[in-house]
Amino acid sequence: MVTFWLVVGITLCAMELILPTAFIEAILGVGAIIVAAIAPLVPSFSLQVLVWMICSLVLVLILRRFMPKPVPFTMMDDSREAQTLTSIPAGDTGRVIYEGGSWRARCGDETLAIAADEKVFVVARKGYTLVVIPKADAWPIES
Repeated sequence: MVTFWLVVGITLCAMELILPTAFIEAILGVGAIIVAAIAPLVPSFSLQVLVWMICSLVLVLILRRFMPKPVPFTMMDDSREAQTLTSIPAGDTGRVIYEGGSWRARCGDETLAIAADEKVFVVARKGYTLVVIPKADAWPIES
C-alpha cells in the first residue's frame, strides 16, 4: 500500500502544477505522502483512507491562513478616461495608459475586443488590472 499512496501523492502534487486549485490538490498529495509513510503501521486500507482525510483536513486548516486572499473587485469613484497602448483581445488583457502610467486592462464585456490607440473608460479595478469599456460603448457617460 505504500506504493499506492506514494503514486497518489505524487500524482496529486503534479496535478497542482498543471491545474492550479489554490493548493488543494497539493495538500491532498502531501496528505497521501504522509499516509504512505505510516501505511506499514496501519494495515487496514479503510483506516488509511480515514487517516488521509484527517491529515488533509488538518493541513487545509493549518495552511489556509497562508493562502493568498482573493483580490476584491473595486469600483472606481468616477469613470475615467484612458487610452489603449495595445489591443485588448476579447476575454484577454492588454495595456492602457491611465493617469500617466501603463496598466494591465481587460474589457468589461468579455465578448468585445478593443483596438490599440483607442479611448476607453476605466470603470473598475481588480487588483492591478483595470476594467475598461470602449468610449463608443459608453454613450451614457459624459466626458
